[in-house]
Amino acid sequence: MIVTKKALSRRTFLRGAGTALALPLLDAMIPSMTAQAQTPAAPERLRRLGYVYMPMGCDVTRWTPPHPTLSPTVGGEGRVRGGSDRLDELSSTLAPLDPVKQYVSVISNLELRNAYPGTHATSNSAFLSAARAKLTESADYYLATTADQLAAKQIGRGTQLPSLELSMDLMTLAGQCDNGYACVYHNCLSWSSPTTPLPSEAHPRIVFERLFGDGGTAAERRAALKSRASLLDSVMGEFAQLNKELGPADRVRVEQYLDTIREVERRIQRAEANAAANPVRDVERPVGVPASYTDHARLMFDLQVLAFQADVTRVITFQLARETSNRTYPEIGVADPHHPLSHHGNDAKKIEKIAKINRFHVSLFAEFLAKLKATREGDGTLLDHSLLLYGSGMGNPNQHDHDNLPILVAGGAAGRMKGGRHIRFAQPTPLANLHLTLLDKVGVRLDKFGDSKGKVEELF
Repeated sequence: MIVTKKALSRRTFLRGAGTALALPLLDAMIPSMTAQAQTPAAPERLRRLGYVYMPMGCDVTRWTPPHPTLSPTVGGEGRVRGGSDRLDELSSTLAPLDPVKQYVSVISNLELRNAYPGTHATSNSAFLSAARAKLTESADYYLATTADQLAAKQIGRGTQLPSLELSMDLMTLAGQCDNGYACVYHNCLSWSSPTTPLPSEAHPRIVFERLFGDGGTAAERRAALKSRASLLDSVMGEFAQLNKELGPADRVRVEQYLDTIREVERRIQRAEANAAANPVRDVERPVGVPASYTDHARLMFDLQVLAFQADVTRVITFQLARETSNRTYPEIGVADPHHPLSHHGNDAKKIEKIAKINRFHVSLFAEFLAKLKATREGDGTLLDHSLLLYGSGMGNPNQHDHDNLPILVAGGAAGRMKGGRHIRFAQPTPLANLHLTLLDKVGVRLDKFGDSKGKVEELF
């Protein structure tokens, strides 16, 4: 670590045995960055782009915010009138977002034409690509470069990880998983090229080591971890030295950051200890992750907060569950597997259970937004400096359609996004329009993305 009295580099690390701990943006870093105000590292240029995928669509009547005078599905399911309203009242599914609704815009009547003929695999594969997947069960799969990877090539330059791909389930990349489509379409949201899918990681320990490990092989990092009680133990000497150079506000900020890392690490250690004591293995869950879906998801979201806070990465994708997941949610009183419930046959009880799952997933995302909002950075918060897309590539799961998708955008985009609104397109509009818009706002200038026909200018 190099500390000068003049200023700290944004790339200052605390180093120890097997550890390279990046720091959050501090006041002590601002002077050196002010002189580079036109570079991507300057605080006003910092951008973070996140994508959170909700599997198997939703009940649109419980998702769509109420309109002051119109029902949410005027003219029949999936059809809405155009316009834009203030998001004064949230739907039952979106109600958990109320504390942060001024940062949220819901967008109705977006579609994925290239996801048809309508499968779980294409719902997932088209979500970030807006492209038609090649029908194959073999390794000759073909899709497109996804929006997150186009962003990573632009705003991920210079960061430790250009992008971070996360999930909640074990992934199978070989074989076919859905109506003749290779499993790779089913499980990978991110593609760095039309032939290069990027596997996601569901194990918090592995993600933790990727964020804070100092290179080497996975075995070398694990060995370094076993040699100490905590990752933070090996950097405390450098932290004490750094502390002498910081002002009071920065000291508090760094101490809170380190406390958060230590707490995340403790939760990972606790999950690993519980897994070692439990001989029964969950086939959908990696060994050593929290037994509770809620605890696992919160841990994965907290790792994303740390990754953004330390500027380890600026682009993250996160799959809340895979398509066709048979996961149950006993913590919210849903003991039925998710996938069979999604084929509800218009059974009111099954639809109600699906809505419970949808609301539960939204509540976890809302907690994530609240933590980003509570994390100070520069002249605002992490949420002020982020753009996040939440939604699904499937509309009505009972019909396997890709119309009127459940989609919302959150964040402040460094003061450039108008939140707290419900935008309703009169005609079905490509989801690619939204991707093109978000890419433009983080500096990726494209004339077209997928089947886009324009931009969603109403957001900004």
